Amino acid sequence: MNDAITLEKNKVSVKEVGYLFIKRLFDIVCGLLGCILILPIAIVVKIAYVCDKDFSSIFYSQIRIGKNGKKFKMYKFRSMVPNADEILSKTLEMDKVAAEQWRKYQKLENDPRVTKMGNKLRKTSLDEIPQMFNVLKGDMSMIGPRPLVIGELDAHKGNHEIYESVRPGITGWWACNGRSATTYKKRLELEYYYCNNRSLWLDIKCVFLTIKAVLFKDGAK
Repeated sequence: MNDAITLEKNKVSVKEVGYLFIKRLFDIVCGLLGCILILPIAIVVKIAYVCDKDFSSIFYSQIRIGKNGKKFKMYKFRSMVPNADEILSKTLEMDKVAAEQWRKYQKLENDPRVTKMGNKLRKTSLDEIPQMFNVLKGDMSMIGPRPLVIGELDAHKGNHEIYESVRPGITGWWACNGRSATTYKKRLELEYYYCNNRSLWLDIKCVFLTIKAVLFKDGAK
């Protein structure tokens, strides 16, 4: 009986190792291809910002929480004005509707911080392309729960260990099931579902659903 249990555990272990190997290989291939796209997109983004007399950096970085609680610097193309934090504070203070939206969704429907170019980048998800560098480094995966902002830890009420057991992703179960159109509570439910049920087949499903979401701009804001 003990030998049977041990054999079953070994099967699970081999299956998990195989899954992680395929997943990492997929990440490396996609990361390399994605990094090639960064330069031409960056040139277009820079020209667009300069035309709007915005000479700040086109890149944006933020400290996020990754696997096992490890903090890392996540990269994006900047989609907001340079003084975005100041504008957000004033907006939430003066606009009760916006404050309620932020509390419920952690996003604003008509976000005054987002630039014209940033709006286009977000709708096409091209603002996420610089995260291919994070994928190559191993901070992130192509597929997984979105990396947490430090301030989001309180929302997990002690369950963040489950979230942090998985390498965060550029896309994932939440990202291809509504994205910004879902409440923050629903987002957490979808992210936890992925963490508890991740598999090669679920990842493949996420890839195809993400392609559909990007093409049809499902849930994009």
